[in-house]
Amino acid sequence: MIHVFDYKGKNYIYDVGSGSLHECDKPTADYLKAKEEGADIDITYITDEQVKEILSDIDGLKEQGLLFKEEVKAYPMKSSEVKALCIHICHDCNFRCRYCFADEGAYHSNREFMSLETAKRAVDFLIENSGKRKVLEMDFFGGEPLMNLEVLKKTVYYAKEQGAKAGKKFLFTTTTNALLLNDETIEFFNQEMENVVLSLDGRKEVHDAIRKSINGKGTFDLIIDKIKKFISLRGNKSYYVRGTFTAKNLDFGKDVLFIADQGVDSISMEPVVTDIPDLQITNEHLPRIKEEYENLCDAYLERLASGQGFNFFHFNIDLEGGPCLSKRVSACGAGNEYFSVTPNGDLYPCHQFAGDKNFRMGSVFDGIERPEIREKFKNSCVFTRKKCENCFAKFICSGGCSANNYHFNGDIDEPYQTTCEMMKKRVECAMHILAEKKCKNL
Repeated sequence: MIHVFDYKGKNYIYDVGSGSLHECDKPTADYLKAKEEGADIDITYITDEQVKEILSDIDGLKEQGLLFKEEVKAYPMKSSEVKALCIHICHDCNFRCRYCFADEGAYHSNREFMSLETAKRAVDFLIENSGKRKVLEMDFFGGEPLMNLEVLKKTVYYAKEQGAKAGKKFLFTTTTNALLLNDETIEFFNQEMENVVLSLDGRKEVHDAIRKSINGKGTFDLIIDKIKKFISLRGNKSYYVRGTFTAKNLDFGKDVLFIADQGVDSISMEPVVTDIPDLQITNEHLPRIKEEYENLCDAYLERLASGQGFNFFHFNIDLEGGPCLSKRVSACGAGNEYFSVTPNGDLYPCHQFAGDKNFRMGSVFDGIERPEIREKFKNSCVFTRKKCENCFAKFICSGGCSANNYHFNGDIDEPYQTTCEMMKKRVECAMHILAEKKCKNL
């Protein structure tokens, strides 16, 4: 399968089987769109001599395995060795964000903190079920994890101690809204956290419209200086600032650039996943969203060329040295290599299923009690998602997020189409950026 697309006058061919990206002229692009993709395009302007040249170029790339390469169905071998846990250290939050999938931190249940006993048992569960894996990951999540900071710290120290005894190394991540960040916590993060995710939606008016405090006021002014201070002290250790855009800020590219202007060099801006009417992204918003991704793409390249570049998650793509095919097919490993643990110790496939009793798999105290759920996630991959069969981006997005698929379509193997359309546009922008970076040595 190939995908032929243009980006503001530049024409590209992406070969799905080989992962190769080629820039071409307009006659070649139009010829392939008409002959291979069945597009209704007038190609009568292409001369017989040009057709001969096009076919010769195609044959040359075929011989090199760079065009029309047969797709290999490498079904994933999902391991039963657990490598990561998302630790819900706190089911409570000091924010009341309108779009929060976690019910403003409560996960549609009681607001509660994880005890140290449960946290330690989660560590033990991970070690006991990690098999031969030497590197294990624990992501501290909420709610707002810093509301239960002392237990979080003691869990880190316990995991390091127990990991050393078992010959394992732990890598830790924390996601925080930054409200409780202070000098002591920043120092702890810089010593112990492999990665830190900080939440900021962008411009003050955008952020404050959604991310409010318990008393209903905007939180931008409460956190912006703390985020800046954290970044200034982070050094070369990993972090990123994560934002969410909604139907209320379809010009979200401005929010990405605003965040970059605050000294942030690693940014993610995710489309909201919600059914709240005035926030939900629908198909009618897609033309504007696609236009905005192009605006951001152009600005991204301009900043890169001027030496003011930054890392934007959705524009990162590696067609040469990225994950192997098996990993790209299998996606995130939820429900097999990765679980989330709620404050009472219950196990779920990932944090977005937490609290849904239909997906409770067991507990860190009793182990996996519903192996059929694990089996369902184990067997799920891009090849079981039938709508992905003819999609050029299938080996890049791996069929989308299982949780989003389920929450909108009732089936982890039924892709959420609105998200698919955004993903495909982001991939095209990312491919254009990749080509421009190589062409201009950016």
